[in-house]
Amino acid sequence: MTTTRAFLNLAPLAAALAAGPALATDGYFSHGYGMKAKGMGGAATALAQDSFGGANNPASMVWAGSRLDVGLDWFSPVRSARRSDAGFATLNGKVDSGRENFAVPEFGYNRMLGSDMSLGVSVYGNGGMNTSYPQGSFDCGGGPANMLCGSGKLGVDLMQLIVAPTIAYKLSEQHSVGASLLLGYQRFKAEGLQAFDNAPGFPPFTGSPGNVTNRGYDSATGAGLRIGYMGRLSDMVAIGASYSSKVNMGRFKKYRGLFAEDGNFDIPSNYSVGVAFMPTPAWTIALDYGRINYSDVASVGNASLPVAPLGAANGPGFGWKDANVVKIGLAWRMNGAWTLRAGFNRGDNPIRSADVTFNILAPGVMNDHYTAGFDWALDNNSELTGALMIAPRRSVSGPSLFNGVMGAGAAGNETISMRETSLGIAWSKKF
Repeated sequence: MTTTRAFLNLAPLAAALAAGPALATDGYFSHGYGMKAKGMGGAATALAQDSFGGANNPASMVWAGSRLDVGLDWFSPVRSARRSDAGFATLNGKVDSGRENFAVPEFGYNRMLGSDMSLGVSVYGNGGMNTSYPQGSFDCGGGPANMLCGSGKLGVDLMQLIVAPTIAYKLSEQHSVGASLLLGYQRFKAEGLQAFDNAPGFPPFTGSPGNVTNRGYDSATGAGLRIGYMGRLSDMVAIGASYSSKVNMGRFKKYRGLFAEDGNFDIPSNYSVGVAFMPTPAWTIALDYGRINYSDVASVGNASLPVAPLGAANGPGFGWKDANVVKIGLAWRMNGAWTLRAGFNRGDNPIRSADVTFNILAPGVMNDHYTAGFDWALDNNSELTGALMIAPRRSVSGPSLFNGVMGAGAAGNETISMRETSLGIAWSKKF
């Protein structure tokens, strides 16, 4: 089988493996891509450990060798929302989101084309805007309602899948560059937001009534580009840098009355720089700094306080600020069969207190992530990799958006909370 034919045969398999829900922790980006990186707090920009360079640093693929990586992560986000101190007591209460267990696959493939060039594909996902709250016992003045004064179940489901064909080239024995074409697919649905769909008794929130909620799933596709550089300055020091453009996606037409810019929901640009130290052949210390530019996307970065109708070019969004992320990881090659990993990931919480109401739907408030992992060599060419992540509970509180509708203090304050756990296993084969 030729290299090109093998690549074309594996790419559809990659898409199929990653078509399930994809969750996230740094906002709605994952704390790491690839099970090895997940065990090291996500640090990967200056490392070449696997075939997930399309998600981390495309330039790393030419150092990773020919290999296949397939894994599965169990991800459990526990989310809740609470309203208190409302002037109308029927608005007070607490709800917990269902959907606390997700299976998240991962897939990567890389093939060396000689000693100085590689061709591969990384398949990864973003998400985290996945909530499902029961109606609860709220009453906004017209009978039973959910926490956002709509009817029935309340929540959203966002999944973003990226298939990243990647080419990398060694400029010299120490330096490489790479590029990944980011082919994006996403789908979304919202339920229970009738109060924002120009419902009786509420202001005309949207400029496109009938296109805000309960429209079922909608999908969109798009494309972007990631570029990267890696330098192995010595046997002890490596550096890396990676930049992803905004992935320009098609519009969610069914939800053009909810998202700013007539239903637009692009994937924001992001970048990272990293350094890795190998003081001895057995030890690796990696440090990354990254930034996710959520303000690139109006439907994510615009403030949620209404200054224009939902769906307008300058319409309300989730109010997410840009997020800085620091990742540190440690790996110890204990012997020829076992490698142990540990890491820490600290990301900015992108949600301000003024935007809590909308983010009941997407409580991406996490800061700290503690990780551990291992490799177990099955033979000279295959291994199992495991990774654990624990993110302690984080909460954000703020005044309810409904205070501006019902009167000062009428809807009190709201608090969103979240904690996370993930546990994954992957199999790798070198060839």
